[in-house]
Amino acid sequence: MKIFKEFKEFNEYVGLKMPVDNDIDIGYYDAANMRTKSEAVTADFYRISIKFNYVDKSQALPKPIDAIFFSSPTMSNGWNVEPNYTGMYLQLSKKIIEENRFLFKTYLDYGQHEALFLTKNEVDEITTLFGLMHKYYISESRNFNVLLSYVNVLISVVETFYSRQFSTNPKQYNRIVTDFQQSLKDYYNQPVKQLPNVQYFADQLGLTPNYLGDIIKHFTNKSALENIHEFVIKKAKELLEKNTSMNNTEVAYHLGFEYPNYFSKFFRKQVNLTPKEYREKIKNL
Repeated sequence: MKIFKEFKEFNEYVGLKMPVDNDIDIGYYDAANMRTKSEAVTADFYRISIKFNYVDKSQALPKPIDAIFFSSPTMSNGWNVEPNYTGMYLQLSKKIIEENRFLFKTYLDYGQHEALFLTKNEVDEITTLFGLMHKYYISESRNFNVLLSYVNVLISVVETFYSRQFSTNPKQYNRIVTDFQQSLKDYYNQPVKQLPNVQYFADQLGLTPNYLGDIIKHFTNKSALENIHEFVIKKAKELLEKNTSMNNTEVAYHLGFEYPNYFSKFFRKQVNLTPKEYREKIKNL
């Protein structure tokens, strides 16, 4: 598999213009002069692709869409597309992301799991915004901080578009929420060696942790980690109430805590009682 470390070599492979900066690259697609088919490749940087009239021939029922796609350094992507789409792209080095993480949202790590489908008004808005950003990018007098501000505005606009998409297609996302909740229930139906975490459930559902986390937060008003912690506390209470033969240490290990004292601190933080105090309270009810 080809791995592209720099914008320049990736752009040359795809058929894009040469970048004018090593940490940020902004440009327009010219599909007629680009590679329309490729085996999976990895770009060792972040990419936001905005594509209009885009037809992916690898889909079961190919049809043109207007959408935003994301890829991160851990993603491998191939493509087989019609050569008549238009659009824009933004490429960001890992260095610029790490140095300015506060500017960016989790969408950069959505990867191939979730395209953002655009309405006509959103196409107009993002095209106008991108045009301003690109104009400033190619200017000889460009200021890097101002350019990053433009990028931040683009990402913030994308956030509002995702909220709209989550809300207008609830069936698709409710299924993910349901599958997450079922996976939580199934977790303790087997011996466990560690506490459940977001990465585990994302892997179970074939999603990225950020994508799963944002859907769970949108539909439950709590983060995925908060949902997990609530479920662990629920299981802890059940064990403390019904399995009186198990001491607190055994309960901790059964739940996947590496250290019993961490279980006690975790339980007290969530319930405002230690496991021992909780058992005493239940006895006195």
